[in-house]
Amino acid sequence: MAIRNIIKEGDPFLNKKCHPIEKFDKKLEMLLDDMLETMYKFDGAGLAAIQVGILRRAVVIDVGDGPVELINPVFLEQSGEQECIEGCLSLPGQWGITKRPSHVKVRAQNRKGDYFELDAKDYLADACCHEIDHLDGILFKSHVVRMLSKEELEKFE
Repeated sequence: MAIRNIIKEGDPFLNKKCHPIEKFDKKLEMLLDDMLETMYKFDGAGLAAIQVGILRRAVVIDVGDGPVELINPVFLEQSGEQECIEGCLSLPGQWGITKRPSHVKVRAQNRKGDYFELDAKDYLADACCHEIDHLDGILFKSHVVRMLSKEELEKFE
């Protein structure tokens, strides 16, 4: 496993759309392992392949309940609404309040290519929306109601 470089805001690469993954092989497993290690190293809750320079539809998420890997994710359902505090490893030091669905159902594949559905609520739903947006070249700032100052953020910690 290896720590990958994270592409930062301002790089036009982050605005691209990712391509579906078709090969479920050792190379994909290595990418997913590297993404998880990178996410944990930088204290993230999620990371999309595009953020490490790979234009493929893969994300990893861990909101405290263990890692979730979503390959070729597609939303099946979205409902409810919640306000969330979001940041992003590609936008270090920037935080904002966003509005996202409070419940999502996602159909995806695992690292072996098997399909599954993830029923996500609250923080996990937010993380799924945030990371899947990355796969379509969308950053969280497009959902921001209000950016937070460092002082405001400290009140939430």
